Amino acid sequence: MTTPQIMGYIVLIMYVKILKGKLHRATVTEAKLHYPGSIAIDSVLMEAAGILPYESVLIADINNGSRLETYVVPAEANSGRVAILGAAAHLMKPKDVVIILSFGFFTADQAKEFKPKIVVLDKNNKIKNSV
Repeated sequence: MTTPQIMGYIVLIMYVKILKGKLHRATVTEAKLHYPGSIAIDSVLMEAAGILPYESVLIADINNGSRLETYVVPAEANSGRVAILGAAAHLMKPKDVVIILSFGFFTADQAKEFKPKIVVLDKNNKIKNSV
């Protein structure tokens, strides 16, 4: 692989980290401490927010202010499941309302054109609306 150059100068490509997808106000349906760790999310919700299986996500708990990073595993479609798995179960409990955020790295030009998928959920983890 060669380093990109223009007229003998090395070209550095700068990337910015921006919001790619968001599940807003998801309700935690279960928390299982003795599990290898992650968050299980209804696969329909994942798709709506553009979140891929095993993608890294940031989770912010509205109830207690906790924030954590983990990866996503798909849960059964249309189950409404949002399960906190592993050590994170010490930080988030069933019925907590959370925001699940995924990010991507884009060039400045790509970032200017990119629109994140923002999905607002009701208390049963059904889609209220998408932005």
